Amino acid sequence: MKLTVIGAGCWGLTLAWLLTDNFEYVTIWGREKDLSEDLIKNKHTSKPLEVQLKDKVEITSDLKEAIKDADIILNVVATSGTRDVCENLKKAGIKPEQILVNASKGIELPSLMRMSEVIKSVLPEQKLAILSGPTLAKEVLLGLPTAASVACEDIKTAEFVQKACSVPNKFRLYTNTDVIGVELGGSLKNVIAIASGFAKTMGLGDNCTGSLLTRGMAEIVRVSIQLGANPSTLYGLSGMGDLIATCSSPMSRNYTVGSMLAKGKKIDDILSELGSVAEGVKTSKAICELAKKLGIEVPVSEAIYEAVYTDITPRALLEKLMNRKLKEEERYV
Repeated sequence: MKLTVIGAGCWGLTLAWLLTDNFEYVTIWGREKDLSEDLIKNKHTSKPLEVQLKDKVEITSDLKEAIKDADIILNVVATSGTRDVCENLKKAGIKPEQILVNASKGIELPSLMRMSEVIKSVLPEQKLAILSGPTLAKEVLLGLPTAASVACEDIKTAEFVQKACSVPNKFRLYTNTDVIGVELGGSLKNVIAIASGFAKTMGLGDNCTGSLLTRGMAEIVRVSIQLGANPSTLYGLSGMGDLIATCSSPMSRNYTVGSMLAKGKKIDDILSELGSVAEGVKTSKAICELAKKLGIEVPVSEAIYEAVYTDITPRALLEKLMNRKLKEEERYV
């Protein structure tokens, strides 16, 4: 079997490294400007994380050649680039029976479409699955164990990907047919991770962090249910599991963004310093627009949107959240 990874960023290279022994052939595609000489010649990179790939892994900027005869194609480009990649996949001759697995977590702006909706709008006949869960790249590269969800409306497709991409002792996959829930859990938790990094750096304590995660999850569930998700999915790997991992680890880019915002840094400077995409930044805008459209309150997400896009001070933001009108706690089960 052949695996093709679309996107030579941190998570794309990590997945290629993790899954190499599962496939006879592995190809990584990236834009010419994203492929360093070290990566092409030595199958090695040190930015943003150090990854050493095996010799059998091919690196190319030729998309048509990259997807030729691929059984599974992993899309691991930024949310903002997924539509263009799908258009290029279409031109490159992707076949409907090739399984496209999306591993990018986010919502497209300004359309407010989930990644599966974006992909299907360009490739309506494509076999498609979603990969999401608590998967911090650095821990995966250290060989530490984790689990994730593979979601597809066709359970047979999900089971095929599950079997092909599970790695004994390292990467355990569970199938799921709730594509909406798996996608939204993985996307919206990034906003709450920014809030978590923000609170930790401000020294607000573990009680505050626990409260933020809980109220943040309530927002994720509220929005996701309205968009058709099964609430139980949000308390699984791609929801609660990913939320806990991302909100508690400085390895998370979104957590790091929150931490730097709490220090008074501006978002443009933060993203420049990070040198990689933090999907929660744009997703904070997307969830606020979705919530407004649905008539749902999302105060934690709105606070993060303000922290990212306005000049509000950290202290003013905290006071705004803590002094909202008192209300009853929701119940979902």
